[in-house]
Amino acid sequence: MNADLTDAEWFKSSRSGGGQECVEVAFLADAVGVRDSKDPTGPALVFAPRAWDAFTQAIGRGAFD
Repeated sequence: MNADLTDAEWFKSSRSGGGQECVEVAFLADAVGVRDSKDPTGPALVFAPRAWDAFTQAIGRGAFD
């Protein structure tokens, strides 16, 4: 999936403590972007919103613990 991330507004979890070794997320109209905060100009992963929702629900259920 490709998406234009040029004007994306990136954020990281408030639990990150302001560190620079975090995952940043951007919600777009038809995609969710994910990138490494240490390399903001580097590559980003792009997911369909349904895939991102399934992933975050799995995290909430403890599927990756």
